[in-house]
Amino acid sequence: MSILKVAKLGNPVLRKVAGDVPLDQLSSPLLQKFIDDMIETMRDYDGVGLAAVQVHESKKIAVLEVADNPRYPNKPAVPLTVLINPSITVLSDETEEDWEGCLSVPELRGRVPRQKTIRVQAGDRDGKDLNFVAAGFHARVIQHEWDHLNGKVFLDRMRDFSTLTYLQELARHWTDK
Repeated sequence: MSILKVAKLGNPVLRKVAGDVPLDQLSSPLLQKFIDDMIETMRDYDGVGLAAVQVHESKKIAVLEVADNPRYPNKPAVPLTVLINPSITVLSDETEEDWEGCLSVPELRGRVPRQKTIRVQAGDRDGKDLNFVAAGFHARVIQHEWDHLNGKVFLDRMRDFSTLTYLQELARHWTDK
């Protein structure tokens, strides 16, 4: 497995809408290795999610996992999940604003409103259908990665840039981190 290079804000790949992954390619050793590399990269960078576009591949693939992450302490666990060609459906108009960061926008955090509850439909890495409801932080992570697959970053969702802050300043000046 390999650690992949993460695209940073300003790289055009982050603003492109990713293409669908043909399901007949899922069993390809090359694609399976790429998924493994995405997981390793996410973990190496202490991320809780990673979209393929963030590692320079315009494919609708996202990986996520929340487990004792130093970047997001005290967040509920989310098992390792691979989403192929995901779609989301909003289940409630209720939103929640919370801090977000991004491996492609390093060292910055901002408060972003997200839907509290969503339905996720996707394939897993073996092509099996996934259909589940995600709420709270789990829903936030999926929406963040889904945005990446659609050419957006968390900054595009911020209502108020007065909360945009560097990590060091967040620790010093914001009490509700």
